[in-house]
Amino acid sequence: MFLPVIMAGGSGSRLWPLSRSAYPKQYLPLTSDNSMLQETVLRLAGTKHRSPMVICNEDSRFMVAEQLRAIDALKSPVVLEPVGRNTAPAIALAALQAVADGDDPVLLVLAADHVIKNQTAFAEAINKAQALAEQDAMVTFGIVPTHAETGYGYIKRGSEQDTAYKVDCFVEKPDLATATEYLNSGEYYWNSGMFMFKASRYLAELEKFNPEILEACKKAIGNTSSDLDFVRVDKAAFEACPDDSIDYAVMEKTQNAVVVPLDAGWNDVGSWSALWDVNDKDENGNAVRGDFIGEDTKNSLVYASVEGRMVATVGVQDLVIVDTKDAVMVAHKDEVQKVKNIVNKLKADKRSECKFHREVYRPWGKYDSIDNGSRYQVKRITVKPGAKLSVQMHHHRAEHWIVVSGTANVTIDGKDILLTENQSTYIPVGAVHALENPGKVPLELIEVQSGSYLGEDDIVRFEDRYGRV
Repeated sequence: MFLPVIMAGGSGSRLWPLSRSAYPKQYLPLTSDNSMLQETVLRLAGTKHRSPMVICNEDSRFMVAEQLRAIDALKSPVVLEPVGRNTAPAIALAALQAVADGDDPVLLVLAADHVIKNQTAFAEAINKAQALAEQDAMVTFGIVPTHAETGYGYIKRGSEQDTAYKVDCFVEKPDLATATEYLNSGEYYWNSGMFMFKASRYLAELEKFNPEILEACKKAIGNTSSDLDFVRVDKAAFEACPDDSIDYAVMEKTQNAVVVPLDAGWNDVGSWSALWDVNDKDENGNAVRGDFIGEDTKNSLVYASVEGRMVATVGVQDLVIVDTKDAVMVAHKDEVQKVKNIVNKLKADKRSECKFHREVYRPWGKYDSIDNGSRYQVKRITVKPGAKLSVQMHHHRAEHWIVVSGTANVTIDGKDILLTENQSTYIPVGAVHALENPGKVPLELIEVQSGSYLGEDDIVRFEDRYGRV
């Protein structure tokens, strides 16, 4: 049995406004009702594997745990990176964590944001790769190219080795003429960013070529702490780790690299046009999600994500139209790579739309900022059954809570009150308070904040079941 290691970091700015740094594409349902992270786990069905080890950043931890729990896949602690240091250190953490348990499993390293349509072909490629990895090969999966693509790195194959090929070399993203030569030669594959090798073999290769990374990761993993469903590594040690990808740090230097061809409908969904490619189309070539009516509309992608709001188009083609609660993006399919320029402008202007959605997820549920103005803000809050917000207070704002549905157990300065539909309460500035859903159905309430400062950082926590004190 192999150990899947799923890399769930990344910001996904090329799929803005749906994907944002606090809610990137791997956590979104882009090709099905499941998120891309969930699809990554589910496509392992039919293979003999252990419970997946997922690696993510601190901010995404509760979202990852919740999505894994929803598909009954939260069997192992989620490893948290205190800062991003690229793929080589992240995989080193996974390998060190694996061998710390007194074992030496074969690791299957996967990104959480890829689409693979042919699950059978994928499983067959894994079986071939595992046999090679057990013989100490450093396996990478090369995607059989379908066209001259300039957005991917390539792998040139060398001599045939069993069911794979020796890696001749890795090459950077080419121009169109070079990519066409690669395609016509039949000797090149797209670099998928997926790998398979023994944990000990990866650590040995890393020690040989990049001992600084290994040393820093050993220090980080040598001082871990457990927190609910998560494993935290030593922050200072990991911050000192060099930033490098597995390609540069190991795979381009090792003499043991082999490539297993993979022809399974792979796509890294790196742009809105790529998402149009992988989604089903209607008779006019339109890929649609949500409430949409089109007249004389062709070869377009329409993503209407706002419940209760329709998107309509007339006389357009080759467009990408994305509607979210706080932003609408319209682009020509041939120009979608420039979406990242919009994100850069949002960052430069310090606008929240580059990081947050209007709807924000928390370990206890979510809130939707439905209105705001001078000295006030209105939120719709959803609390999961049995969940509780932290015991907290605010220096600058008061709050009114009105229950829409469900039952709320509210504590204000040590006094408990039970509220049901259409009942409300008031929390003065400085009052120590908490909100809990004691019921069996979600609690929905409207929160009206008023005061001189309404930022999320005006929260002083005293107790929190999610370890945020």
